[in-house]
Amino acid sequence: MRSRAIMLQGTGSDVGKSLLVAGLCRALVRRGLTVRPFKPQNMSNNAAVTADGGEIGRAQALQARACGVAPSVHMNPVLLKPQSDVGSQVVVRGVVVGTARAADYQARKRELLGTVLDSFERLKAEADIVVVEGAGSPAEVNLRAGDIANMGFATAADVPVILVGDIDRGGVIASLVGTHALLPKSEQERIKGFLINKFRGDVRLFDEGLRVIERHTGWRGFGVVPWFAEAATLPAEDAVALDRPRASGDGAVRVAVPMLSRIANFDDFDPLAQEPGVALTMVPPGRPLPADADLVILPGTKATIADLGFLRAQGWDIDLLAHWRRGGRVLGICGGYQMLGHRIADPDGIEGPPGEAAGLGLLDVETVLKGPKVLEEAQGTERRTGAAVAGYEMHMGRTEGADRARPMLALAGGVTDGAESADGRVAGCYLHGLFGADGFRAAYLRGLGVGSELAYGVAVERALDAIADRLEGVVDVDGLLAVAEG
Repeated sequence: MRSRAIMLQGTGSDVGKSLLVAGLCRALVRRGLTVRPFKPQNMSNNAAVTADGGEIGRAQALQARACGVAPSVHMNPVLLKPQSDVGSQVVVRGVVVGTARAADYQARKRELLGTVLDSFERLKAEADIVVVEGAGSPAEVNLRAGDIANMGFATAADVPVILVGDIDRGGVIASLVGTHALLPKSEQERIKGFLINKFRGDVRLFDEGLRVIERHTGWRGFGVVPWFAEAATLPAEDAVALDRPRASGDGAVRVAVPMLSRIANFDDFDPLAQEPGVALTMVPPGRPLPADADLVILPGTKATIADLGFLRAQGWDIDLLAHWRRGGRVLGICGGYQMLGHRIADPDGIEGPPGEAAGLGLLDVETVLKGPKVLEEAQGTERRTGAAVAGYEMHMGRTEGADRARPMLALAGGVTDGAESADGRVAGCYLHGLFGADGFRAAYLRGLGVGSELAYGVAVERALDAIADRLEGVVDVDGLLAVAEG
């Protein structure tokens, strides 16, 4: 039997495509199929490291987990990592190939289609079915020329499409019917049906809505998918998810994370959000860091010097210093670790114009941004507690200074990572995924006065299984497979 493929496109960003692909992948695997996820082009600063030293979108790494396989650079051959409002770092098959302004990238897309199709064919060769995720919306007809993310890819690869609409944001009928109206006939026909996502309440109330969509588009409905509470356990695809206020729990330990303008890999904090003893607040721009925080974590960023300026513009540097003077603890991860030192220098203009900036001065270290980029999985122990850690490094730059004599982590191979202040209240490291290690997270939280019994990896697996169960109950999965068979 020839390999099959089906593509989920959306009426817009954040309609839930990533979660649906992950859930569908898990459902198909449990039916005994060999499944691979694929996203031709992704734009996200939430990235994951592959075993071969590349990087892909975090959502595709989760989808690979749903399939029970290791992530591969071929699952997301083109990754754009925004560094400014008009420009992004371009990653092709896991390797940085340069930066491009938005307008320049539009002209480069055609050059990448061959690479995208080659990666797709490699996955097809090893799977019974490939589940493809689009990006944004096919109705963005102003970007259609050279498209590799939606219909441009689907047409070139001859993949049938299911269109996903988000009813939670409102206007789902107009979104689906409007998308149909904007597409040429050939692309209307490539779409074989639609899914309604994030429904709350009595689904029977939308029966007439389904008929209206079917009547105006000629597409069939494959199901109405409910709002998944389990989604909160899984990492979000990109920073669109942070546009909504994000706080968790009323636990005894209060943790604050400032939402930097180019925040990266913020799924580092998902395990803390699941902890009953932790109240995690993602602090948006325009609001001060909470004065009652026990711990402030400076997150990773795609543009360290620029985001250091952003942090100061928000007044968060003043809030952080006040927090430290009150006896609060501070942790920096990756770019946040670099900010905690005395100075960050970018002599070669890796992140922008060459230059340097004074850091926050809470650690006696300095950072020089220079290549090569470190992209590797790592494991080891946390120095103070001996607790096991595991995660990945994804950064440019080298950090040195007196506080490096007190490294936060001892990693495999005899190398150390990070630094701590003499009193232990300020620390930083390059390792993403720290809090996903149950032993480390429990030990760290004990130091803040609360216990932990959360098995985070188990919770993620249960969430994927629960979503797959729900999809089997509300979606015509057999119909989707028939569409994929063509």
